[in-house]
Amino acid sequence: MKIYTKTGDKGLTSLIGGTRVPKSSLRIDCYGTVDELNSYIGLLRDQDVNAPRRDLLKEIQDRLFTMGAALASDPEKSKMKIPDLHAEDVTLLEQEMDRMNEALPELRVFILPGGHQSVSFAHVARCVCRRAERLVIALQEDAFVAELLVVYLNRLSDYLFVLSRQMAHDLGAEEVTWKPRLT
Repeated sequence: MKIYTKTGDKGLTSLIGGTRVPKSSLRIDCYGTVDELNSYIGLLRDQDVNAPRRDLLKEIQDRLFTMGAALASDPEKSKMKIPDLHAEDVTLLEQEMDRMNEALPELRVFILPGGHQSVSFAHVARCVCRRAERLVIALQEDAFVAELLVVYLNRLSDYLFVLSRQMAHDLGAEEVTWKPRLT
């Protein structure tokens, strides 16, 4: 099977269910951004510091593929069984954040992204996750999108923030606090 089909050469693509939509549509932007996030999660998974978290990061990637499938489906025409998210997926992220937070110093100020290249990757993933969340919320205004997708993205961005702090801690990298200039 060839990878290229030439069916998108005029700027249209097919949703699961066969509906043709412009590649510039919000729905395509949503699942494209989720795909971009998935790539960043893969980059995080490949960081040596995340060796103990590789299985969880792989599970998150699987959930993002699940989300992509839901977003790529025409809810009115798709006859395919699409995998779905579960409340337990959100709970897992919350439990992991709670576990990491137990070992981290309390944070009462904003921190600047950075301190180590691996930590910076986590911050980039967090920002892409927030963008995906905003796009999915915008799509919800005009089309059916399961509420759990938004909840999962919201919690995942929180998880990525805590993960960035845990990675900085594990790497011995300094967390640089933001000191606002008030003059």
